Amino acid sequence: MPDPFYITTPIYYVNARPHLGHAYTTIVADVAARFNRMQERDVFFLTGTDEHGDKIIRAAQKEAITPRAYVDKISGLFRDLWPQLNIDYSAFIRTTDPSHIAVVQQVLQKIYDAGDIYFSEYEGLYCFGCERFYTERELVDGKCPDHETPPEIIKETNYFFRMSRYQEWLVSHIEANPDFIRPERYRNEVLSFLSEPLEDLCISRPKSRLQWGISLPFDDNYVTYVWFDALLNYVSALGYPDGPLFQKFWPHVQHIVAKDILKPHGIYWPIIQKAAGIPVFQHLNVHGYWNVDQSKMSKSLGNVVEPLELKNVYGLDAFRYFLMREMVFGLDSGFSETALVGRINADLANDLGNLFSRVIAMAHKYFKGVVPHPDPGVDPELTRNIRADAISAVRDFEIAMTSFAFHKGVMAIWEFISRMNKYIDVTAPWVLAKSKASTRQLQTVIYNLLEGLRIVSGLIFPIMPDTSASMQRHLGEDTEKPYYQLLRLKQWGRLPSGNTIPKSTTLFPRIELKPKTEDAEVSEPVIPEPPVFKPEISIEEFRKVDLRVARILKAEPVPKARKLLKLEVDMGEIRTVVAGIAGSYTPESLVGKQVIIVANLQPAKLMGILSQGMVLAAVEDHHCTVGTVETVVKPGTALS
Repeated sequence: MPDPFYITTPIYYVNARPHLGHAYTTIVADVAARFNRMQERDVFFLTGTDEHGDKIIRAAQKEAITPRAYVDKISGLFRDLWPQLNIDYSAFIRTTDPSHIAVVQQVLQKIYDAGDIYFSEYEGLYCFGCERFYTERELVDGKCPDHETPPEIIKETNYFFRMSRYQEWLVSHIEANPDFIRPERYRNEVLSFLSEPLEDLCISRPKSRLQWGISLPFDDNYVTYVWFDALLNYVSALGYPDGPLFQKFWPHVQHIVAKDILKPHGIYWPIIQKAAGIPVFQHLNVHGYWNVDQSKMSKSLGNVVEPLELKNVYGLDAFRYFLMREMVFGLDSGFSETALVGRINADLANDLGNLFSRVIAMAHKYFKGVVPHPDPGVDPELTRNIRADAISAVRDFEIAMTSFAFHKGVMAIWEFISRMNKYIDVTAPWVLAKSKASTRQLQTVIYNLLEGLRIVSGLIFPIMPDTSASMQRHLGEDTEKPYYQLLRLKQWGRLPSGNTIPKSTTLFPRIELKPKTEDAEVSEPVIPEPPVFKPEISIEEFRKVDLRVARILKAEPVPKARKLLKLEVDMGEIRTVVAGIAGSYTPESLVGKQVIIVANLQPAKLMGILSQGMVLAAVEDHHCTVGTVETVVKPGTALS
């Protein structure tokens, strides 16, 4: 039996409504949970809300209601949103739950009894937005790096947790377990912070200043610091210390957080566990920010994106797909409605949608909507290559999803979709259908295409569960069975011949936008204008253009240029090319790609960089798709 799998999101602070950032983190956890169910693991998926602290008091006062009424309302918004985004969690925890409060007080007492909590007076720089003290070196231009406001000087007596006692242990643990915090950049960030002396953590607030919190079990005049309260949700939800869920799932825990809460999760949390005698978590998986208008999404900046609005306009699965495909886990990513529509049209409508409609239509045209029987006696090449492509796609998908490289998992699926489209062009079923002598070949080709769709439908299950089920129904599969199990997807030929296939449906209609008006909340679709072509040229003129295949070796942003990337390419010789594709590709996603270069374009300086060629790309709604070569060829190969 495979090991159990325990996945957690942060518990979201209820001082504001849920937004795109919350949705992304929770959808990532849902995708990871669904993928592990594909591997037949027993999965526990935890999410919830963090409901104590200064900011809750302020938010409640602003609405003229009690803190309890306020947290009940906002927590309800989170709980109600997740099912609407097809998020299938196992438990929803609130830090106001009595069972959680009991665990927090139990752990506090245990650490206090061990001598790791002491009473002292402290004066420091306090950010009420973060609800924590800052050191001078953590500030940026004297301001909180997250809220961009100067902290206030506070002097008061409080209880402190001896974090400094565990600094050397934590450094050793991180160094001995390289994937303890991942991606690596965040591991290095934590180690950099730990290269300086670690201060003890103030873990209380006097009730004279704050009463909305969990009382310290050893001093009722104080409540505990919100982070010491919140972090313990990961074990309290499992019935720590003796509950069967804790015994089963805790050894296999995977935390998912955004990078703004790296320090509490990467430093406070493992030290709390060590001090309390709790086995330390397995992995901390850290993702970047969604940037809107070139800045981190923030309520105070007025650039918050409402996930339900996007889901209702563009469809739930399209929204989930965009989040998983667009962000490289660990890096920041830019959000725009234009980019979302570009992904829907290019990847979902054109690639997946057209392939699905095309294959189902041919099954109806040539076999009256019944899955044909493949003939093993025909040319084995008709099956060998597409079967190998399918096996490769499942393998690459599994590797990527296991390592939280979700965008690579999606790319593995779409590489197979591309191969299937190529298979149609090479086998030409419409030609085979014209000859009775080719009926056996036609049966095999159509079966292989339908079987390929079965595998695609299973692979997209974690990301687009509704589309996955819809495709399965059209293939005549019983969606009540675990059709998405990875083992079934590794086995070619599982689609039963004789299944009756309903007529094709449009999985993802194309979307055309017209600019929003001041009064319009969402963009409206318009009928696209016919393309305007440039004047004709002679074949002699065209032959002057030297098109070459190049492999991208390195890619990096061009400073002070929002759209430009500096590429180092191998096209038989190493060249530098500047390309305006930064809005559509991250540098990491380009390395290794085979692209098409205009090799004899006169060199030009762009932002001070000499560009020795041009990358060919299709541009639609400001979204670029670079031209690539399907099979590996020698760099510098000419196109003709």
